[in-house]
Amino acid sequence: MGAKETAVQRSLALLLWAAAARHAPGLTMGNTIRALIALVPTSGCQNYLLGELQEMPLDKMVDLSSSQLRRFPLRVCSFRELVKLYLSDNNLSSLPPELEQLQNLQILALDFNNFKALPRVVCTLRQLCILYLGNNKLRDLPPELSWLQNLRTLWLENNSLTQLPDVVCELSLLKTLHAGSNALRLLPRQLSRLQELRTIWLSGNLLSDFPAVLLHMPFLEVIDVDRNNISHFPSLLHLAGLKLVIYDHNPCRNAPKVAKGVRRVGRWAEETPEPDPRKARRLRMAKEEEAEEAQAAAPPAPPPLPPPAGEDP
Repeated sequence: MGAKETAVQRSLALLLWAAAARHAPGLTMGNTIRALIALVPTSGCQNYLLGELQEMPLDKMVDLSSSQLRRFPLRVCSFRELVKLYLSDNNLSSLPPELEQLQNLQILALDFNNFKALPRVVCTLRQLCILYLGNNKLRDLPPELSWLQNLRTLWLENNSLTQLPDVVCELSLLKTLHAGSNALRLLPRQLSRLQELRTIWLSGNLLSDFPAVLLHMPFLEVIDVDRNNISHFPSLLHLAGLKLVIYDHNPCRNAPKVAKGVRRVGRWAEETPEPDPRKARRLRMAKEEEAEEAQAAAPPAPPPLPPPAGEDP
């Protein structure tokens, strides 16, 4: 960063900081300078934001979370062996095409930014296993997301989704799906294609019925439908892999029936789950047989006594 450029930036920063400090006494000069420099796309400013990060980190991870970034620092794209990249809690709304150079990236965190659409370049990172997209302004996902066939975990919570994009159903290795705090009213039938899916988080949506497609996914282990508008729950006895169901904060009239050993979180959760109907029938028949045997073994009742002499029978 040249001396002239530095002087201009710091002069502007001092003016901004002085004005803002009148209204926000807790504001620090360092944060104000970073916020101002983040608006300037010169290489010197980008180097300032990256600090001492001049070459590939030994742990193959770059964490630029909460750095007040408005533009992605292109220098990061030169770290071709990078495995983890955290860009959470910034002011990003786009990403450069150069990001495609990071073909070894496995974890990408873009949550708490200003993305209204997922940049297509993210879909070119085919080694991604975990993708954080929560707390943005996404209304849909591009069809190119299906290119990420190694994706295991997808975070979509707290966006503006009114329906779960069909492309999610094409992520064949997906194990965990976080889609809470959106405006979902139903789930696509194609979701049952995800044979590897084990955990689905749907709290804080607009579901008025328990999603029917989940009844055809016996491999699910965790189902979270907390904070929706579900008034009735179907039986979940047949979901052999189920371990936990969270259904609290729904206007429901019943608790979901689950198999023995499955944990429930919600109203009436402490009630004993309904037993296997075949076992219940055998138990009822056994009790009836015991009652019949006890009755048969009881001694016969004594004959009634004759009336006393002088009284009519």
